[in-house]
Amino acid sequence: MRICRRALAGLASVALVAGCGASEGADVPDGPVTGTLTVFAAASLTEAFTEVGGRLEDANPDLQVQFSFAGSSALATQISQGAPADVFASANEAQMAVVTDADLADGEPQVFARNVLQIAVPAGNPAGVGGLADFAREELALAVCAAEVPCGAAAEDVFAAAGVPARPDTLEEDVRAALTKVELGEVDAALVYASDVAAAGDAVEGIAFPEAEQAVNDYPVCVLADAPNPAAARAFVDLVISGEGRRVLTDAGFRAP
Repeated sequence: MRICRRALAGLASVALVAGCGASEGADVPDGPVTGTLTVFAAASLTEAFTEVGGRLEDANPDLQVQFSFAGSSALATQISQGAPADVFASANEAQMAVVTDADLADGEPQVFARNVLQIAVPAGNPAGVGGLADFAREELALAVCAAEVPCGAAAEDVFAAAGVPARPDTLEEDVRAALTKVELGEVDAALVYASDVAAAGDAVEGIAFPEAEQAVNDYPVCVLADAPNPAAARAFVDLVISGEGRRVLTDAGFRAP
């Protein structure tokens, strides 16, 4: 994977020099960025942002990108409590508002991707799950995200839209925890994002359902006001919202904004 990122380092350099999609008033770095960059990002962004971070490192050899992937609500709380970070990317706008309402963002957040829920089932779908209505079946072991995280809030919306009295057996702290339950065969089905199904490969199968369109999540990103490395933070955000960054995201199963 590292070899592939190095092959594309030139593209990342072009994106950074051009300052693709830089927020209004942001200072675009004149040259390579250095030091440590800390990115707090929603768990569903793990593969895509790791790839983007690797490309940024390849274009800037003296830069080290560190990630904290977790539920957006937990990350927003940590930022509000003073956790040092340079960039925040949330899986919905409600959790980003926790940060912006506290004046902790440098400028307006920018939506860079969208995502919808899918039903994830173990390979072969041994329980024969067919759709969202199966989340009311008491005999099934079912996982959804807790209501305070974006995937859980979206789950509540789709259940309400479908009129399904859901009976989940476990409420997970982030979407990757729910996905892991499916991968390990601990549940018959879980509600996760389409991008998570894509990330799991052959370990799970995804089942789309029409009510998912009632709860499309917009993903915003921002440089944080107290960023220890603001130049690198702006370079990372610029790369995320550039054409190259968006191709990484769409290849990972996200929708364009």
